[in-house]
Amino acid sequence: MSESSAEAVVAATANVAGAAGAANWRRAGIAGAAIGVLAAGAAAGVAVERLTVGRGMRKKARLALDATGPYGSLRGTPGRAVADDGTELYYEIDEVEVAPTTADEGASGSRRRRLFGRKAPAPVTVVFSHGYCLGQDSWHFQRAALRGLVRAVYWDQRSHGRSERGRSQADGVPVGIDQLGRDLKAVIDAAAPEGPVVLAGHSMGGMTMMALADQYPALIRDRVAAVALIGTSSGKLGEVNFGLPVAGVNAVRRVLPGVLKALGSQTELVEKGRRATADLFAGLIKRYSFGSKDVDPAVARFAERLIEATPIDVVAEFYPAFTEHDKSGALPGFRDVPVLILAGDKDLVTPSSHSEAIADVLPDAELVIVPDAGHLVMLEHPETVTDRLADLLVRSGTVPAANVGGHGSTAQQPGH
Repeated sequence: MSESSAEAVVAATANVAGAAGAANWRRAGIAGAAIGVLAAGAAAGVAVERLTVGRGMRKKARLALDATGPYGSLRGTPGRAVADDGTELYYEIDEVEVAPTTADEGASGSRRRRLFGRKAPAPVTVVFSHGYCLGQDSWHFQRAALRGLVRAVYWDQRSHGRSERGRSQADGVPVGIDQLGRDLKAVIDAAAPEGPVVLAGHSMGGMTMMALADQYPALIRDRVAAVALIGTSSGKLGEVNFGLPVAGVNAVRRVLPGVLKALGSQTELVEKGRRATADLFAGLIKRYSFGSKDVDPAVARFAERLIEATPIDVVAEFYPAFTEHDKSGALPGFRDVPVLILAGDKDLVTPSSHSEAIADVLPDAELVIVPDAGHLVMLEHPETVTDRLADLLVRSGTVPAANVGGHGSTAQQPGH
């Protein structure tokens, strides 16, 4: 895409955002479905598909995948934490299955516990933080594989999933990564107030963990047993080109914040546009989420549903936080614990070079670059991510060596 063509598309989108009538949106191709100019990269693939598969057939296929896909169906014990601005943050807990010990069996064991008040130590809790425009269900495969093996907390970031819309943002306060770090602290306080903690984060979730380390170094020092940073970045996201030519991406950067703000002010109209251009939206998601060509259609559709569930005003609200994000100074706080850094080699959103930069600061960390993987590596190559997470848990002493089997595979339907 040339600079002039990129500017033209963005300008058209901006004009659409300010239009009063829905007809103007339709004449402009409802560019809000692509949230700007990134649609160009996916349009060619969608056009080819349209030559061979009718629109009605594609719609029926999406509905069939929605009805039969098992992904995102795992549920745990629900809870809510309250952020410092009053926002309610939704989380779920999967408890570990603990076999009774010999001392605990029988009446004598029960009597001893009552008489002497013996209390088992708090178990290790793995806290999973998801990425931008996703939700806790994006960890579906890892959740299926680790269920019963370790106590785990899955939470929805503010304004995402089942969490409440950020109250500060409703009052016009910009959201920042530091706020997300404080949110994570509130979740830990509510769902894992005692015992060791393992932090796992994807994309924005990894940045949230860095903000936690920056603001609460004592928590990291005293309680964190291991860290997993997946497809994330410690800063310089304003330099990412999203796979576009340099001239084109520079044009995008100049106007995209304003375009997103305008789209966010026309929420109802934009959401109609996203639904009307579902094919183009699906092509965008596939291009910027996955690196391989043979992604399971059910997994690709699951990713669409996760992203579709994020309102356009939330998309616009969070976007500026990423260009301002810089937490490289917080990374040394993770030096004293086992760290996994993992990224896809074809990630266009948080390129693997950003993971390599984190590894430069944390030279003792395990760095894994997954071939033929994009941004949603935990959905695209779940076996690899789950295996590396399981190994991290073993290395940190969180769980004994265990075979997680094939629960992290797209080749079978995970158990519920």
